[in-house]
Amino acid sequence: MMMKKICALGLLFSLFTLNIDGQDVIDKNDLIGANNPLEYSASFLTIAPDSRSGAMGDVGVATSPDYNSMRWNPAKYAFIESDMGFAVSYTPWLRNLVNDINLGYLSFYKRLDKKQTVAASLLFFNLGEIQFTNEEGLYDGQHSPYEMSIDAAYSRAFSDNISGGIAFRYIRSDITGGAVVEGTETSACNAVAADVSMFYQNDKVKLSDNFHTFTFGINISNIGSKISYTDVQKDFIPTNLKIGSAFKYNIDDYNSLTITLDLNKLLIPTPEVELNDSVFFGEESDVSVPQGMIQSFYDAPGGWEEELHEIKYSVGAEYWYANQFAVRAGYFHEHETKGNRKYFTVGAGLKLNVFTIDFSYLIPLKQNNPLSNTVRFTLGFDFESFKIQSKENKG
Repeated sequence: MMMKKICALGLLFSLFTLNIDGQDVIDKNDLIGANNPLEYSASFLTIAPDSRSGAMGDVGVATSPDYNSMRWNPAKYAFIESDMGFAVSYTPWLRNLVNDINLGYLSFYKRLDKKQTVAASLLFFNLGEIQFTNEEGLYDGQHSPYEMSIDAAYSRAFSDNISGGIAFRYIRSDITGGAVVEGTETSACNAVAADVSMFYQNDKVKLSDNFHTFTFGINISNIGSKISYTDVQKDFIPTNLKIGSAFKYNIDDYNSLTITLDLNKLLIPTPEVELNDSVFFGEESDVSVPQGMIQSFYDAPGGWEEELHEIKYSVGAEYWYANQFAVRAGYFHEHETKGNRKYFTVGAGLKLNVFTIDFSYLIPLKQNNPLSNTVRFTLGFDFESFKIQSKENKG
């Protein structure tokens, strides 16, 4: 059974994987410039779903708390100012290739007391529609592939400056519709995972007779079971270490500028180079999840230089005027041997009495990039502001 081109594209960008052939590689130094991206499934978990972070180069682990902190650092919810909020985000994905792939994100949080907050979210990745054909090329059914995750989180402030958070995640991926591919039966698959995070903020940094804010965050996300579409192979999900910091400079009572930096490292094995069916360079990648997380720091076939290539970085800036209008920009960098995603981002945000509206736009460094013209929209609703406005109207 064969799938049409749309299915191949969907699988390619859903899996984010490419295999390398190490049969002809003899010199370890030659591996430094060789393509060797990490292999994992459920790659939709790595996509920035909201417009604020999407406008700042996909940063988020140390930015100020907002509706969508679940995706970046659940610990931030402990310091969110509002009592309760809800947001919906929408991203038309890979529009340069197809017109029916979309990413939707719903997020919600509720403060329990001054120190504790709970949150939940739903991420849904719709991969459009694919048609199956048989060996003669005749129509043999169709399927609407999708991937999704459902999250629940708890965060707590341990002091005026430090908070911690934990999130639990259910993941489902159905991209083949049970099709038989090259004689192998496939099926939808499920996985469970967790995030562990920490957040630090100090809003009493004094410079030039004014107080500013420094923040720092760590999040280890998607610590969980492997995922499998067949009985033959199990794949890692994108377990990730994210570390970042941000500094908010309050120019005056109306203007502020935040600069932030995130570093990302996938905690999964690097594909080894094999020669004559044995590991020639690197470490065996078919290992358990805990072992994979540990060896991800030292198993690259190209040594420490290749390990450094696996670190992705994002830089972002956010300017606010009167805490009502925001302008954002950022840059995301992934080494050319590990996926080669490099792009600038821009965006804007507007705060009304009850609603927030955010928009972002992605600008790849290279032309004819499948990510070109990617836009994101986010609409947030602040329940506390709604209550205050209702009371004022009644008064």
